[in-house]
Amino acid sequence: MTGRAAGRPVAAGILTAVLALGGLAAACSPQSSTIGGPGTELTVLAAASLLDPLTAIATAYEAASGVRLVMVTDSSTALRIQVEEGARADVFLSADTANPETLAAAGRTDGAVVPFAGNPLAIVIPAGNPAGITSPADLARPGVAIVAAGEGVPVTTYATTLLERLARLSGYPSDLVQAYAANVVTREDNVRAALTKIELGEGDAAIVYATDAAGSIDADTVAIPPAANVTATYGGAVLAGAMDLAAARAFLGWLAGPDGGAILASFGFVAVP
Repeated sequence: MTGRAAGRPVAAGILTAVLALGGLAAACSPQSSTIGGPGTELTVLAAASLLDPLTAIATAYEAASGVRLVMVTDSSTALRIQVEEGARADVFLSADTANPETLAAAGRTDGAVVPFAGNPLAIVIPAGNPAGITSPADLARPGVAIVAAGEGVPVTTYATTLLERLARLSGYPSDLVQAYAANVVTREDNVRAALTKIELGEGDAAIVYATDAAGSIDADTVAIPPAANVTATYGGAVLAGAMDLAAARAFLGWLAGPDGGAILASFGFVAVP
């Protein structure tokens, strides 16, 4: 296989990708200067589905501001838990608004959660479609091996909403949510891990984000009725423990503005729904 996992290496020195959760606290040790600009370093915790644009974001922002971004990616929920457990970081970029709002409610953010991007869902299948899946209704067919993310991962919540909407459409089984759940054979730590399983042919279908599906060369997609699809809202927050609050606020504002938005759009992200 030559899919995304093998074909899209992370740029060393700009992006620190997918650090083990157990090592996050050490990886986020204070290194930032006290004034934003050249020499400042910000640690950014980012949802796994943001992996593709992060190198471009880090490169563009360093060129514009002199601030170096160190990115740590995993599921939004896992990263939120790490912050709750004391890991130091500067900015949190989540695939939902619920996780950063949880931190805000606990006094762990500086200011409000800032929505910065949207991302529709996609159903991916292995190249060649060995299970013969042609419609989202096939996710309820007995024997279909579905790869899903964990219960607490944002894409799982979005997927449930998608299935509930589909179940209300003509031609779809009313018990689609339950039948889908019965077909889940594995739950992965994050959405990228679920996609990799499909790329490797280790499952028949998965619900992921459209940006992940678009970037894969080893997975195909099954069309979702537009009336039923769900667009995820990505939310960012400056963390209360940031070493340089002004620099962290400036980066989040840049990301949510036209410059950051243009980069995200080039990777398939859409406007905030």
